[in-house]
Amino acid sequence: MTEQIRLATCTYQEFAPDMGTPVRTTVGHPRFPLSYQLGGIARSVTPTRHLLKIEAEDAYEFSYRRLLNDRGVDLIREELTAIAGANDLDVPVVLLCFDKLSKPGNWCHRTHFAKWWTDQTGEEVPELGAVPVPAPPTPPALFEF
Repeated sequence: MTEQIRLATCTYQEFAPDMGTPVRTTVGHPRFPLSYQLGGIARSVTPTRHLLKIEAEDAYEFSYRRLLNDRGVDLIREELTAIAGANDLDVPVVLLCFDKLSKPGNWCHRTHFAKWWTDQTGEEVPELGAVPVPAPPTPPALFEF
């Protein structure tokens, strides 16, 4: 039987220690002081610098899912379980990044990871920060005759 781990996602800025064990999933370190100590770095879910250059969300998600598939659920689960075991197994491992989802149309790798993880394992990964806000609709194009 596969060991189940409780996961959640949030931003560095919105995270509070009562949410769980904070874990870095970003290529770079936070450039601002944190009011809490990180419980680890989840390198297996960290995107590559190459991925950070992709601006179209669908292209990014395709490439990021390919990266996650290459790394595999077992390796990712093993790393996240080790982080949980080194901290507190009774609380979620909270995967952190910078992008606030309250900005209309904003997205980030943590939301794509959460969807991928649920697809692969059936285990939900709740967002603990602001709820995603959809981008405003694009106005219809005007045609000139």
